[in-house]
Amino acid sequence: MESELSQNKMGTMPIRKLLISMSLPMMASMLVQALYNIVDSIFVARVSEAALTAVSISFPIQNLMIAFGVGIGVGVNALLSKSLGEGDQPRAQRIALQGIFIEVICCAIFILVGIFAMDLFFRGQTADAEIIALGKDYLSICCIFSVGLFAQLIFERLLQATGRTVLSMISQCAGALINIIFDPILIFGVSWLGIPAMGVTGAAIATVISQAISALLCVRYIRHSQVLIITKEDWKVDWQCCKVLLGMGLPTGLQYSITAIGSIMLQTGINGLGSHAVAAVSTGNKVTQLICCPLDALGTTVATYGGQNIGAKKLDRISKGMRTCVAFGLIYSVIAFFLIKYFGPTLLSLFIGAEETSVLADAQYFIMHWVAFCAPLTFVYVFRFMIQGLGFSKLAVFAGVFEMLARGLISLFWIPAAGFEAVCFASPVAWIAADVFLVPAYLWVRKKLHREFGVTAD
Repeated sequence: MESELSQNKMGTMPIRKLLISMSLPMMASMLVQALYNIVDSIFVARVSEAALTAVSISFPIQNLMIAFGVGIGVGVNALLSKSLGEGDQPRAQRIALQGIFIEVICCAIFILVGIFAMDLFFRGQTADAEIIALGKDYLSICCIFSVGLFAQLIFERLLQATGRTVLSMISQCAGALINIIFDPILIFGVSWLGIPAMGVTGAAIATVISQAISALLCVRYIRHSQVLIITKEDWKVDWQCCKVLLGMGLPTGLQYSITAIGSIMLQTGINGLGSHAVAAVSTGNKVTQLICCPLDALGTTVATYGGQNIGAKKLDRISKGMRTCVAFGLIYSVIAFFLIKYFGPTLLSLFIGAEETSVLADAQYFIMHWVAFCAPLTFVYVFRFMIQGLGFSKLAVFAGVFEMLARGLISLFWIPAAGFEAVCFASPVAWIAADVFLVPAYLWVRKKLHREFGVTAD
């Protein structure tokens, strides 16, 4: 029987059909990932305003964990996809195992952060003793028990790299469902079951349990995979392979981290506008998380697709896939605009009371400006991830620097001068700044690869 590798759909399936079949499950998976924080926020908002603020302040650290986990995962995804495209099964197995090893190290680092750095972090964000205490209760659990998160992130990428995006989606959905069930039980308690109300601590416990279960499901799917067959003899550290993975993964993680730092710098400027602006932007960002998921899925699809086709030296399919993904992204941008225009207030009302009319109006104003510029955001995701998938992940770091500088300069100069209006344009300006670098960078990479393979550019 012909092996599964020789029938690799990345290089044979019609491009449009392939990209849709890959991106839709990834989209669902990422929407579910976003729901973890959103669901926590919805339930915690019923506890107290201080509890919601504490959870909201925790998001940057949680995003940083995800940034490093995803960064390593993207590196693994790209190299694994390339090895599978080349038909190099042993190398694919080595890459998968070393990716797991590196994620374990990342997990250990954040466990230490959870033990020793919580007080310092929250005292740097607020002087409110209640918020500090609640934040430490929530975030320390998320960090110390982050093994489920990091395992989930790496095993999902392994499934995605082998084309099993549906299985990745199923594991994510299962984890999200468990989180939705456990959140109200652990946050508010169930007296007749003897479960006490634990508030933000319960939200954190529900999150780490659901992440762990999602990871275990991924492990089960990997074990039954016919593409990645891992034996006990393979479980050893390959430092050379780790070096290569870190060479790709760390720039990606650094790129995400730089973007996160830019967001923190921008948040400093927003904080200077007062609690009203902070509430509006914080609420709006919960909706924009959802808007980003399809574009993030498209980007991840591009990285996997590019990695496997560069491994198979099918440059013509790479260019055609890029054009298709850009078209998908632009179509989605138009759809997203009208969805937010008509349903934005309904989504925002999940996080803010109807009596807060002015905050609700500003939040809607914020997300409308945000979604109106989804086209430049599309280019950020598609071009950045394709560059990563083709093995030039260090270039993505420079795009992140452009974004960070844009947000930092806006925070320092534009927000003090223009106030909330500047906040609404901050992210679009940052995306355009990144595109100024990314588009020429992709064209240079494409030209370089065509030259190396002796192929005339299309």
